[in-house]
Amino acid sequence: MKQLITLLIPVYNESEVINLLHTRLTTLREHNRAYRFEFLFVNDGSSDDTLEKIEALARSDSSISYLNLSRNFGKEISMIAGFDHAKGDAVVVIDADLQDPPELIPEMIKHWEAGFDDVYATRRSRKGESWFKKRTSRSFYSLLERSTNVPIQRDTGDFRLLSRRAVDALTEFRESERYTKGMFSWIGFKKKKILYDRDPRAAGTTKWNYAKLFDLAINGITSFTTAPLRISSYAGMIISLLAFIYIVFLVIRTLFFGTDLAGYPSMMAVILFLGGVQLLTIGIIGEYVGRIFVESKRRPLYFVDDYVTKDTSGTK
Repeated sequence: MKQLITLLIPVYNESEVINLLHTRLTTLREHNRAYRFEFLFVNDGSSDDTLEKIEALARSDSSISYLNLSRNFGKEISMIAGFDHAKGDAVVVIDADLQDPPELIPEMIKHWEAGFDDVYATRRSRKGESWFKKRTSRSFYSLLERSTNVPIQRDTGDFRLLSRRAVDALTEFRESERYTKGMFSWIGFKKKKILYDRDPRAAGTTKWNYAKLFDLAINGITSFTTAPLRISSYAGMIISLLAFIYIVFLVIRTLFFGTDLAGYPSMMAVILFLGGVQLLTIGIIGEYVGRIFVESKRRPLYFVDDYVTKDTSGTK
């Protein structure tokens, strides 16, 4: 029997691009008849007619399966929901906006057949993205690389092919505050990088604003390193040492030269500085405590409103 390739496609308000995406996926399937394909859409609580379009396509295309989540849980949760339900011998994660070209998938399959478990696509260029976004992305990955012992892949998103054992490993991660890009690295296995040029969106608008990207960055840092806590400890020790030295200086100056009322502005500056450092440290600790609080509840990651699938033979 031909091997099954699942294309996992998280979607949220992607009505404008669904039909174009389906056309590209159909072409991919027709040009690669040595494999069977499952197009698994995970609808993350879309408020437009994305789900209706997927349902219409599924009625005429036996390769389409779809998972409709009960509400919007976010892309990270959408991916684990897809991993839980993907049937393929290999799973390709791809966004619906066609910035990542489906035409690259045959090359991924070739490397998977050669024995690689994680064939990830690294962006050579990123069209349609601002200089500021590219710069902040590079800075974040540089910071994450320096603060964790897990190798982080730069300029690499979720677009990749994963073997069955890699997918099974990822389904073992059940934390609710997720940073899947780090998990791809954490599980290990044999990896292969391929390069490509990322296209602008085919249609629609991005669902990622800077606030959401900042939250994702915080999740990435707090999920894979305790370096911020360690830095806070080092900063506390250094500032305490400097404060002690300053106190000794004040005592000696008073004993030998007397004292006066001068220095009020500098004293307030030191107090405000130390107060700011304390608040920052408390905030860092709070991020980790908050994660402990959320994870300790052990709530389900998601709920499924509807799941329509086909068996491996392509029948309903």
